[in-house]
Amino acid sequence: MAKAIAETFPNLKCTVLDLPHVVAGLQNDKNLNFLGGDMFEYIPPADAVLLKMIFHILDDEECLKLLKKCKEAIKNNCERSGKVIIIDTVMEDRNWVKQSTETIQLYDLEMMVLVSGQERNEKEWAKLFFDAGFSSYKINPVLGLRSIIEVYP
Repeated sequence: MAKAIAETFPNLKCTVLDLPHVVAGLQNDKNLNFLGGDMFEYIPPADAVLLKMIFHILDDEECLKLLKKCKEAIKNNCERSGKVIIIDTVMEDRNWVKQSTETIQLYDLEMMVLVSGQERNEKEWAKLFFDAGFSSYKINPVLGLRSIIEVYP
């Protein structure tokens, strides 16, 4: 995803933060850099932080810790407010058909059994955002069962 963004917006600097063994050997490009690290410990300063399908594998405590690190990263980088962009599942979209709701419930069960995470509805997402100190959010249902969530300090 970062490569597509970097190629589409050549004046935008993108940094991919992943575990050291994942980014080992990957070559930095003009506007795309790879950084090994732990997102729970440090997220480099940025105007925006993009996380795709991360939160549903985490429990609420881990989500709060990660959201607070994201908030630090966007607040420390610019005078104006940045934002956190989350691509993940949001349950309770009024436009879903019955099959989509059943699929999400199966994903939720899978997240509870395999990892400590869960699929969340808008109320649960909002609680996480506000508990982490964010002031507002916007949910854009797109990409099938996924939504793009913008979170603001």
